[in-house]
Amino acid sequence: MGKVRNILQSKHETIFTVGPDLTVYRAIELMCQKNIGAIIIEENGKLAGIFTERDYARKVVLKGKSSKATLLGELMTRNPFTVSSESTIEECMGLMNDKRIRHLPVVDDGRLSGVISIGDLIRFIIEEQRTIIEHLENYITH
Repeated sequence: MGKVRNILQSKHETIFTVGPDLTVYRAIELMCQKNIGAIIIEENGKLAGIFTERDYARKVVLKGKSSKATLLGELMTRNPFTVSSESTIEECMGLMNDKRIRHLPVVDDGRLSGVISIGDLIRFIIEEQRTIIEHLENYITH
């Protein structure tokens, strides 16, 4: 099975982070502009937390907070679960399933290397299975 590094290599995306002093409203605007479901919060160059669409629904909307007056630092999930670029796809799927999360920051040697989503994992698995099927079909027909 593949590794997280395989997904990161295929994504070719710039890592997008913000600080904890950003308002929730601005974070949601940026997530919409970037078409992402989670935003990584860094503090002093280190991973400080993550804020997701689910966090917005549960910690802002349902609690009656103002997204324009609330800072990410108040609501972000601190010390989020992380993986390394050498983690296997299977390990990531297990962690996401067990913890019921959809995004995993990738940290290597204390530095943020990227972010993977459940969608990234599913796309990778589908492509990997497609390749295996093609190889088996070629083997059978030749």
